[in-house]
Amino acid sequence: MKRTPAALWIWYRGTDYLGFQRQPEGLTVQEALETSLKKAGVPYTLMPAGRTDRGVHARMQVASIRLPPFYTSEMLSERIVPHLPPDLGLCVARRPVPGFHAQWSAVGKEYRYRIQLGGAPAEAWRPFVMEPSTEPRLEGLVLKPERVAELLGAAVGQRDFYAFHEHSSLRKPRTLESSTLHHLGNGLFEARLRGDGFGRYQVRYLVGSALLTAAGALPEEHYRAALDSGTPIPGLKAPAKGLLLWEVRYAPELDPFTPEERARPPGLPLGPPFCLPAEADSDAAA
Repeated sequence: MKRTPAALWIWYRGTDYLGFQRQPEGLTVQEALETSLKKAGVPYTLMPAGRTDRGVHARMQVASIRLPPFYTSEMLSERIVPHLPPDLGLCVARRPVPGFHAQWSAVGKEYRYRIQLGGAPAEAWRPFVMEPSTEPRLEGLVLKPERVAELLGAAVGQRDFYAFHEHSSLRKPRTLESSTLHHLGNGLFEARLRGDGFGRYQVRYLVGSALLTAAGALPEEHYRAALDSGTPIPGLKAPAKGLLLWEVRYAPELDPFTPEERARPPGLPLGPPFCLPAEADSDAAA
């Protein structure tokens, strides 16, 4: 009998995982999730929308999987919860429309990166925030949010981001639809990057290199040449702990999740790194 397809919206704090994809040694998100699925009666491999790296978090990771005959998405939602570790969870499990695939159906993603540009982070947020003062190439340098916002915004457009991702990723034009900086309160800022696709470490290199340029440690003409032509630069790969896969996007006719669920994800923890302070969402450039 045919197995039933399901689309899973999962979240995780990546601090203690060696990335999403299974590794020969060390715990990964995929291993932890598939172990939980097996205990819930689903002993199959899943396919994610993308593979986050070691230490990266996800508010919304999407995975495709096939369920056993007569096993429904509603059953999975109930049965898997007792088997999930505390830093990994399920928001929604749903049968998608025919032809849906978590990776190949995706039309874009949004990543967010948290940076402490003033004061000190709250203790609850410290494990999920980049502190420039702890980076040797930024230590003691002045970072103005308006300048960081300007340089991040310069990256918008269809470009060859070869200078800003690992060369193991395919070199091709990618479109960065928006790249903005927002003040979340108390000196904590969030870079929001939205595009049709990202090479490995692309967000971390873009954010890190924008910070380096804003601090005067990398000439602006070099940064802009890297954006315009892919010219290599000695950029900065910002640490993984500040990075969050915020959302995976699909065309409306294929999207398994409702606008209401996307706006208020069911079952998403209220604690860091997913929630925002009450005074969030003011634009740094405003």
